[in-house]
Amino acid sequence: MIRALQIIACVGCVSMGVLPTAHAQSDLNNRKIDGYKGIWFSLGQFSEYGDKYSGGLATYTAKHTPLSIYVPEAEKTYFVYGGTTGPYDRYLLCMIGSYDHRTGTVSRPTVVYDKQAVDDPHDNPSLAVDGEGYLWVFVSGRGRGRPGFKFKSREPYSIDAFDQIAEEEMTYPQPHYIPGKGFLHLFTKYTGVRELYFETSRDGLHWTEGKKLAGMREPGDPQGGHYQVSGQAGEKVGFFFNWHPNGDVDRRSNVYYMQSVDFGTTWTTVEGHQLKLPLTQPFQTPALVQAYYTQGKNVYLKDMAFDEQGNPMALYLISSGHLPGPHGDRQWTVLRWNGMAWESHAVAGSDHNYDTGCLLVKEGKWIVVAPTKNLPQPWGGGGEIEMWESSDQGKTWNVLRQLTRRSARNHNYVRKSINGRDPFLYFWADGNPDTMSESVLYFGDSKGNVWRLPYDMQNEHQKPVRVSAP
Repeated sequence: MIRALQIIACVGCVSMGVLPTAHAQSDLNNRKIDGYKGIWFSLGQFSEYGDKYSGGLATYTAKHTPLSIYVPEAEKTYFVYGGTTGPYDRYLLCMIGSYDHRTGTVSRPTVVYDKQAVDDPHDNPSLAVDGEGYLWVFVSGRGRGRPGFKFKSREPYSIDAFDQIAEEEMTYPQPHYIPGKGFLHLFTKYTGVRELYFETSRDGLHWTEGKKLAGMREPGDPQGGHYQVSGQAGEKVGFFFNWHPNGDVDRRSNVYYMQSVDFGTTWTTVEGHQLKLPLTQPFQTPALVQAYYTQGKNVYLKDMAFDEQGNPMALYLISSGHLPGPHGDRQWTVLRWNGMAWESHAVAGSDHNYDTGCLLVKEGKWIVVAPTKNLPQPWGGGGEIEMWESSDQGKTWNVLRQLTRRSARNHNYVRKSINGRDPFLYFWADGNPDTMSESVLYFGDSKGNVWRLPYDMQNEHQKPVRVSAP
């Protein structure tokens, strides 16, 4: 119980969801912040080995995607995250920054939306870039108690100012921009449980009504629900999702897949068989690709990618239970459609269900970048970051290199950049899951070099500091 009590003592000394009066009087929208300061969070669900998850959650959750996009016209990588104003401040600022590949500098980040009375990174933002170079930030809501928002940059390729376009019910935003067609946006609604929806827009200003994709329930069970991770390959948008038996996220299981190649007009299996929406049956559906529920296994989805032939791939953890600690029997797994059938391969073990990393496909190699080394705070979310590589389509995996060493705080939620270019191929944040701490952001390249984003900035643009090299 010592580990859990350490967190409780910390959380007791800060405001949970209530901000200082001075801050609540005005917002910081479109203000610059003097550095990249990630938000720290505790869910507050404790057991023998600590909180269900906690720590530096600037790049949380895996269901917010994309968080980072490389735009060749600007030669910049744009990225969004959950920030705050100092190491022990708890109110959430939905932030955007940019890395200039020509100069090797990052800009001073901008507050897109000040969440004010919210300290919860479930409300973190996601990102899209349209065909004219305008940046779109989708700020997550949380259920029906807090709305979501859509923002558009005032100028193409600029993070200096944003205007609010819409306010609506949406959680876990996953916008995908399809050139020549517009936005296909996947998101979640809380209808008593978590159900999956999508909407489309040609211009980002006018949107279709949300249409339900999945709301599965077992016969006799009044509830269900899902989490999803999605990706895009040209005009194809696909997503993997799991199922919450009787609405219980602590029993999440199974893996399902569906895709659309016609801007959401039809949704199909990977083989192209059309699905009738919404999906309602957890076992009587061709969208089911891995039935872990009958094995008593939980499924924690982490990332999605497409291989070089356009076949969908999923990265996830399977676990024997939802509690943290040494009894979880957790396994990182990659699932892939090989053109004929689904095949899955084990990558590595893990010490926490909420360890989160990303999946990349580069020059015939499959790469997983994730906190697979269980230090410095074992049994807490995150750890030291390692790069795993497979040259035989997932059959065998080897540690290519360890990216972080002798860290003071766990690293977690490694998120890739869409169309990523070195050196900003993926990024993440650190934070101590056992006690409240500052949270620093990092990024890395294909060779395992790591840079730290400046926590404090004296100039409008500043070079990150390289902190490790292969």
